Amino acid sequence: MASNGSETSGAASCLAGVRVLDLTQFEAGPSCTEALAWMGAEVVKVENPKAGDPGRSINPPPGQDAHYFLQYNANKKSLTVNLKDPAGLDLVKRLAAKADVFTENFAPGAIERLGLGADVIRTLNPSIIYAQVKGFGAGSPFENNLAFDMIAQACGGTMSITGEADGPPLKPGPTIGDTGTGMLLAISILGALYRRARTGQGEHLQVAMQDAMLQYIRGAFATQTRTGKAAQRAGSGSVLAKNPPMGIFPCKGGGPNDYVYVYTSRANPEHWRRLLGVIGREELIGDARYDSPAARLEHEAEVDAMVAAWTVQHDKHEAMRIIGAAGIPAGAVLDTSELISDPSFADRGIMQTVQHPVVGPYKMTAWPVRFSGRPPEVKPAPLLGQHTDDVLGGWLGLGADQLGTLRSSGIIG
Repeated sequence: MASNGSETSGAASCLAGVRVLDLTQFEAGPSCTEALAWMGAEVVKVENPKAGDPGRSINPPPGQDAHYFLQYNANKKSLTVNLKDPAGLDLVKRLAAKADVFTENFAPGAIERLGLGADVIRTLNPSIIYAQVKGFGAGSPFENNLAFDMIAQACGGTMSITGEADGPPLKPGPTIGDTGTGMLLAISILGALYRRARTGQGEHLQVAMQDAMLQYIRGAFATQTRTGKAAQRAGSGSVLAKNPPMGIFPCKGGGPNDYVYVYTSRANPEHWRRLLGVIGREELIGDARYDSPAARLEHEAEVDAMVAAWTVQHDKHEAMRIIGAAGIPAGAVLDTSELISDPSFADRGIMQTVQHPVVGPYKMTAWPVRFSGRPPEVKPAPLLGQHTDDVLGGWLGLGADQLGTLRSSGIIG
């Protein structure tokens, strides 16, 4: 691995000296490489000189990169190269020869047609970690199909277990198909790098978005195995089993997110007894109609009505505090506006305000894991081609005259 000649504490030192050549776009791949960048890797994003990553153009403010792009490309460098020019392709191959990791998530077959497939790059650099995200896995009947987050979630089972029991399947709000896949690839790259540090062995990693979704619904497969039937949608309950009360209850205010989630665990009967105390129904402690999970399931509507009669008298924050203080799991339903303005996230570094040279200050989520008590520092996503000279000079030793010739020839931006 290349060395940057310095060591720092915290997250930035974890992957210091690791060079990542990033040919990913949109979200699944960029989420993976952003995680590596937050942990100190030098991630160089290779982009088309004219338009760059298509994510830059998803609902952008006038004259700026899209906020979507900023969220998934923090702490990276941008290098613009015309991959349709043989000289540009040669530059990328020379960079790959000096890289530790090569990542891509182009459409099926595109990277091979460019001449940058795993066989080519691993011949140039046998110890490289060559990592790919695809929609469907090799050997799948759909391996040549395009896929985005929602396609992966449809074909990977997450939609089938999301929604009300008597309603249609729904796409979960989080982009599990994209970012969820990226996280699995990032973990795998780290494992491959760890082994390479011991043995020098390279690796060819491939993850399909459809395949990745199976990892996030293992509880549903447990239900499938136990019952012999497809796991069912459970609304705000659990796909594993129902144990009333467990779900979303209305709170004072009546807004679209004025709800609190209350959960009583089957593994802890005290949750139900404590909740009866909170809602002022102590007389029902020990009542056979409600004393077991099975009995409460038979009287689910009555149980839910009891809890709702109490929660609707309190705002969601107060309900969460009171129920939680009694030792019962409870969570207010917080929307993005409430979360981004919650000072505790900023105080803890979970959300950080980034100073962008064009956009100005903007707040974004950071890597949530603390290294020595603090999440990694977030630096702004790069402007298109911002680091072209820096990368080609630092990695390949190209001087000003050579860079000028490449630029005047349209090979670099």
